[in-house]
Amino acid sequence: MESPLLLFPQLNISASKDKSYYKVMKPAHKEEANKASKPGAKQKRNRLSLLLQKTEFHEDVHLGKAANLKKAASVSPEEAVKWGESFDKLLSQKDGLDAFTKFLKTEFSEENIEFWIACEDYKKSKTTHELLPKAKTIYETFIQKDAPKEVNLDFHTKEVTSQSIKQPLISTFDAAQSTVYKLMEQDSYPRFLRSDPYLNLVQGRNPSRPAMRRRSRSFTVNDFQDVRPDFTIW
Repeated sequence: MESPLLLFPQLNISASKDKSYYKVMKPAHKEEANKASKPGAKQKRNRLSLLLQKTEFHEDVHLGKAANLKKAASVSPEEAVKWGESFDKLLSQKDGLDAFTKFLKTEFSEENIEFWIACEDYKKSKTTHELLPKAKTIYETFIQKDAPKEVNLDFHTKEVTSQSIKQPLISTFDAAQSTVYKLMEQDSYPRFLRSDPYLNLVQGRNPSRPAMRRRSRSFTVNDFQDVRPDFTIW
């Protein structure tokens, strides 16, 4: 005897009411739903891998910062002590000038030392033909109103310097350079001597190998708050 058929006119198909059809189809749908909702072993391993990479990234950043300080490590404590004897001695040493420049950059006032260096270079000019283009560059960079690296000068000093630019001499920037020098000597220089980078050099510490506690690879509860234990994957 043939099995009765149930017609679905709206779909234009027919399906058998044979019980075996339901026995085969129902378990298949349930199994696919379980696979979709249950996190697999591969997914959990990927999550662990991401957490490990995050930890290693932070360690690499610290190591990269330490590598940038290797040059400062070549300065002996004796040499660093001499920098504290006077501002002149600090600026007369190349390593001291570099260290002070880096310090001013952390305070966003490097235009002062850059102006001083430009003036020192300007005074080394050997001919009058060199003075005019150099004087114009220094004036437009550091002195004129709204200059990209304008230094802090009083009105009188700025006015005298501006007038001297028309016919520049070796002494054109002497007054302005002296003003900026005193500002650095009385303000920035004392702070530099109290800064951690300078004190580390004086005490013979190696900034390229800072005392850094290695981050543990153990994870916190928050890292696994969404993960449920599944011992079948191990």
